[in-house]
Amino acid sequence: MMILSWASAFALVCFSLGLVCAAIRLIRGPSAPDRVLALDTLYINGMLILLVLGLRFEEGLYFDVALLIALFGFVGSAAFAKFLLRGEVIEP
Repeated sequence: MMILSWASAFALVCFSLGLVCAAIRLIRGPSAPDRVLALDTLYINGMLILLVLGLRFEEGLYFDVALLIALFGFVGSAAFAKFLLRGEVIEP
């Protein structure tokens, strides 16, 4: 179990660094599509961090929250993409 502890700690560090890089791109992104991709990366890294924490602490609640983040992140990405393409989310 020692290797699982080290691997989960390494994964948490890597995903946290990815989260920080995506946050920087979200703030400094030169265009709207860059910011949308950074937001996608943020929610994916957040979901992966929760999954690693769920494996590390052997708690099932983390997996349920990660599933909700994935669901809402996908819907949000689709809405942002539609807004960037057409300028509106809900068509009249």
